[in-house]
Amino acid sequence: MFSPVNFILSRRPIATTAAAFVGLGRRLPPLWPSHCLLCREPCPPGGSAADLCAACREALPWNRSACARCALPMPAPTAACGRCLRHPPPLTAARAAFVYGPPLDRLLPRLKFHDDLAAGRLLAGLMAESFMSTSPIDPVDTGGGPCAIGPEPVSPSPWPQVLVPLPLHRRRLRERGYDQALELARPLARALALPLRPDLLHRVRETTPQSRLDAAARRKNLRGAFAATSAAPSFAHVALIDDVMTTGATLHAAAEALRRAGVARVDAWVCARVP
Repeated sequence: MFSPVNFILSRRPIATTAAAFVGLGRRLPPLWPSHCLLCREPCPPGGSAADLCAACREALPWNRSACARCALPMPAPTAACGRCLRHPPPLTAARAAFVYGPPLDRLLPRLKFHDDLAAGRLLAGLMAESFMSTSPIDPVDTGGGPCAIGPEPVSPSPWPQVLVPLPLHRRRLRERGYDQALELARPLARALALPLRPDLLHRVRETTPQSRLDAAARRKNLRGAFAATSAAPSFAHVALIDDVMTTGATLHAAAEALRRAGVARVDAWVCARVP
């Protein structure tokens, strides 16, 4: 005679059955292939760049030769370009995975303006790949202050203690719904096994969008825009994370706020540098 109780007791536990399905799913190929986020062509499954086809990956404008202080593309890697020698920035070092140009200029705006978080995860993975595969020279302090340049900078740039995403003002954050720098920093921190500390820096003053201003107006626009929190001096070396570095004015203002709070070294790690 059929017994509902015996039937239930004879069944596998739900958790065991669910685990079996999960394990099976890991061994089976996906039902639908992923497509390149740039050209929409099918991509082979797996790998660190499964959302990018081989042709688009080959076309990426990697920034492999740059100024160590501002990440400006250069014919050969250098400790400081002419501008950084004349006007040392508050950043000790800067790294950019890419030069801003095709086809990256079709991918970054989708993260920044169109809520494409999949693009952000892809870009963060490519940033991690770039930063782990290269060892840029480190600007050497010769005793002339925290930003001084040494004559023979041969040491590799050290890793920061923490990553700090460049914050949006709370009003801009409410309008956009997300912070693109944080969306890059979160997977980047996981990939590099570095602590993520968005609480160390706040944007305390709303500013005019930088894209509408020239270099001098950008610097003026950002005065007093950032404030470090009381936890910031606990770290001697931090790296600011942002999507694009143009003149560097925003990153410089953030670095100055952290330095005033007592952080000895502030670097910038960005996805792309505008040449």
